[in-house]
Amino acid sequence: MDRLSGLMPFVRSAELGGFAAAGRDLGLSPSAVGKAVAKLEKELHVRLFQRSTRRMQLTEEGRIFHERCRRILEDLDDAHAMLAQTLEVPRGRLRVSTPTVSYHFLLPALRAFAARYPEIELDIDFNDRLVDLIGERVDVAIRSGNLPDSRLMARPVGRYRMMLCASPEYLARYGIPACVRDLDQHLGVRFRFTDTGVLQDWPLPKGADEPDFKVRTVLTCNNMEALLGATIKGFGIGWMPDFLVDDAIANGALQAVLVEAVQTQGQFQAIWPSSRNLSPKVRVFVDFMAQRLFK
Repeated sequence: MDRLSGLMPFVRSAELGGFAAAGRDLGLSPSAVGKAVAKLEKELHVRLFQRSTRRMQLTEEGRIFHERCRRILEDLDDAHAMLAQTLEVPRGRLRVSTPTVSYHFLLPALRAFAARYPEIELDIDFNDRLVDLIGERVDVAIRSGNLPDSRLMARPVGRYRMMLCASPEYLARYGIPACVRDLDQHLGVRFRFTDTGVLQDWPLPKGADEPDFKVRTVLTCNNMEALLGATIKGFGIGWMPDFLVDDAIANGALQAVLVEAVQTQGQFQAIWPSSRNLSPKVRVFVDFMAQRLFK
């Protein structure tokens, strides 16, 4: 630790432009700061500063060494701050953005989370819009798909699989598709992404010499709950996540089709703005959801 603490006089001298200013900042005499820097130069066998009667500036070696030392000391400060935060009781308002349909799996976990952390006020925005976490000051979001911004951090919180489903009434009228090519004879209920307006793809396998299947779309919507309702009402075949359709399949309102052909899986992630000091309320929320969702 003595070697590490000896870096501070050098770093502050470089940043403040001299031993006297660094000494005032550190509570040391200019002589003590100068001796610490000279000892460091002796240990490294390199000159870190070019000194003159009027000014002092870093050598090229000193500039490179200063940049590395500055990062080391910042990381040490962050480690201290993070450790101190673990002793804090998480509290305050927590703004969470999550897809509308996620309430199916999220609400039970939120109830347990609120019971464990009663001093955190949950502010949940169920919205399919891709929010700007930094610009809109959202603490954490739950989203599927790729990380949209390099300024964000992410942690997986659960996997799901997609399913093709239709109502028994619809299947009695149009027949049960036995293979992907049979979808040419069926009607589709399709989801349209809110932000892009693009129809959600059905990435189903087919033979190398087969053309794409041409399911006829009879209804599109930008809300998964509406898509579920339209599929139950018999509009056509819908492509939906398992957590959304499980209850409808269990009670007979829907029937899964082409189960063996559908291999598509998705993953939800908790994402939050990257920062050196992750707040306790965000940290416990992400940890809790990673342990509880889809378990």
